[in-house]
Amino acid sequence: MDVHPPPFPPYLSAIHCILLRATDNERSVNPKYVFPSVLILAAAITAIALSLTHGHAVGLLDPQGVIAKREQALMIKAALLMLIVVVPVFALTFGIAWHYRASNTRAQYRPSWEHNRIEEGIWWAVPMIVVAALAVVAWQSAHALDPFRPIDSPMSPLTVEVVSLDWKWLFIYPAQGIATMNYLAIPEQTPIAFKLTSDAPMNAFWIPQLGGQEMTMPGMITQLHLMADATGTYEGFSSNLSGAGFSSMHFPVRSMTTNDFAAWVSQAQRSPNTLSFAAYTQLAQPSVHNPATVFRVTNSRLYAEIVMRFMTPPASGAPVMPMRP
Repeated sequence: MDVHPPPFPPYLSAIHCILLRATDNERSVNPKYVFPSVLILAAAITAIALSLTHGHAVGLLDPQGVIAKREQALMIKAALLMLIVVVPVFALTFGIAWHYRASNTRAQYRPSWEHNRIEEGIWWAVPMIVVAALAVVAWQSAHALDPFRPIDSPMSPLTVEVVSLDWKWLFIYPAQGIATMNYLAIPEQTPIAFKLTSDAPMNAFWIPQLGGQEMTMPGMITQLHLMADATGTYEGFSSNLSGAGFSSMHFPVRSMTTNDFAAWVSQAQRSPNTLSFAAYTQLAQPSVHNPATVFRVTNSRLYAEIVMRFMTPPASGAPVMPMRP
């Protein structure tokens, strides 16, 4: 019985046909079809990439916060500066290959040609100017987009203390006396001052539509300042491999109006779930796919104790959480 291989998926069949058209029967390159084949292949790859996003906006390309918009502008500016070199290089590559093709008898063969001072000056000077311009842009942006730098706004910032765990996120709102797990609520057009640490391996906190990522490390506090321009729901996640449950470290970020946020805080303060250091000890045990949960915080120094337990011995009588290997 003959066994036939399964048919190619449609996009693989199209790519297979393109490659066959670009070669002749002797499997040598057919110049007539090379350039159209490259264009069609690039379009096919782009279509596949877009289909894999399932119609969702790519976070980096759909900024919804002041920091994310500045970072997008920086990426575009850097890309345009680099295109000053990239475009001519690729144009010359294809142009020279086309001009000196075997069938062009008018192309002059000059094996004794060594150099041209004007041309060498151009291809050394232009990249040097581009690199210098990129250096200036990078220096200015590194200070303007410093994650420790507060956002200028007439609104008072909201402080959120972030703890990365195995394999979940804990968000503590110290001024409101509440905490959430795997869910972050923020008011729109209000600066958010994140203080980040880790009670597990080093991790990275990232909300692409609001701004860049920031690392979380045990015994240390890093900072990140973000702000959502409007209401909406965005995706936050871990962008640093941290073990078996890394893929479940996703959380929704809901930006709401100031009034809605105040109502949500009022409701959260009546939550039946309480978060003391003893309850935190149980919460911090490794687990995956944890549902979003809201807590009332009964220990105002909870975040400080999480950070300092890696740095100083606990006070006499204080609860001790065992270190994980």
